[in-house]
Amino acid sequence: MAKTIVLYFSATGTTKRAAQQVARLLNADIAEIHPVKPYTSEDLNWHDESTRATVEQKQEHDGRVPVQNDLPDISGYDNVVIGHPIWWGIPPRLIADTIDKLNLNGKHLATFGTSSSTGYDRAQSNIARTIKENHYDVDLKQGNVLNSQSALKDWVSSLNFN
Repeated sequence: MAKTIVLYFSATGTTKRAAQQVARLLNADIAEIHPVKPYTSEDLNWHDESTRATVEQKQEHDGRVPVQNDLPDISGYDNVVIGHPIWWGIPPRLIADTIDKLNLNGKHLATFGTSSSTGYDRAQSNIARTIKENHYDVDLKQGNVLNSQSALKDWVSSLNFN
């Protein structure tokens, strides 16, 4: 039977709750992604152009924010799910650093975001570009914004993990 792990980054708890539900539905293990420097509520004020999150998200496409070196060993998993908030239309820059640090070759990868106002198209493109930069041979599933119970359940059932 295929093994699945859900990795997630959550600054406010919203993505954590979605990740826990996804993990339950997939009977998956779960682990949190930790930034080297945790975010404060002041860092997340998107109304202020000078806040940390705003500055980070406006970096060039190859911008990265480092994550702690505590990611789980994914070698025993067939399926990897990565959950993240959507900031300025894309995943937080630490998701690219996470993907850089994981050996995703031969894996099925699915990503999801949480947002009350943004779709997943730009986030999907961002993830696909990071996969390509790493030259991973990975089956990248279509991601989605999980902003309701029905969206979450529909997306999980669409994954068709082996």
